[in-house]
Amino acid sequence: MRIDVLTLFPEMFESPLNYSILKRAKEKGIVEIVLTNIRDFAADKYKKVDDAPYGGGPGMVMMCKPVYDCFEHVEKLSPEKAKVLLLTPQGQKFDQKKAVELSKEKRLILISGHYEGFDERIRIGLNADQISIGDYVLSGGELAAMVVIDAVVKLLAGSLGDDNSSKEESFSEGLLEYPQYTRPEIFRDMKVPDILLSGDHKKIADWRRQQSLERTKQWRPDLLNNPSAE
Repeated sequence: MRIDVLTLFPEMFESPLNYSILKRAKEKGIVEIVLTNIRDFAADKYKKVDDAPYGGGPGMVMMCKPVYDCFEHVEKLSPEKAKVLLLTPQGQKFDQKKAVELSKEKRLILISGHYEGFDERIRIGLNADQISIGDYVLSGGELAAMVVIDAVVKLLAGSLGDDNSSKEESFSEGLLEYPQYTRPEIFRDMKVPDILLSGDHKKIADWRRQQSLERTKQWRPDLLNNPSAE
């Protein structure tokens, strides 16, 4: 997969993209992540990419031309047709189902907003889907883009040591993940449940399923309305 990120602050991505799973996925050639600075496509010497909104109001709005010019440059860097995403609080809420859907794409172009958001003609003209990572407002779309990248890349074959790991994590089947334990068997008088030491894989699977249901009911009952949780 190729992921292009259009941003005003490419340096924000340097550390998150160079550790752990993302670093290994890049080194293995599973994903290529390319950062492009929108400000490089500004028309004036001041690298201006925003302006006051028509109709008045606080803040500044990202202008069409630098974003379009940046996008059209990046689009030509690969022959693969890309899914285009705007990171904005107005977007569809990003969840595991959406991450799975995006992981099937061959190329993503993520456009990180800033200031008061995008000129609406950016969304319309670039035929972009809008994605939000939650019902709150960040200072910019960079952090949201990092979340999307991390969640999607984990799902790509070969990114994890065991590809089954992602299938058993929270939300993968519409439920929270069951509790996990490792050595030692007893720590500060807290003991690993006997069922996990039994060696009976069927009973362990049943216990884990039940624990997932109970956790979801207690902490995220809204998820139980999801048909995949039945």
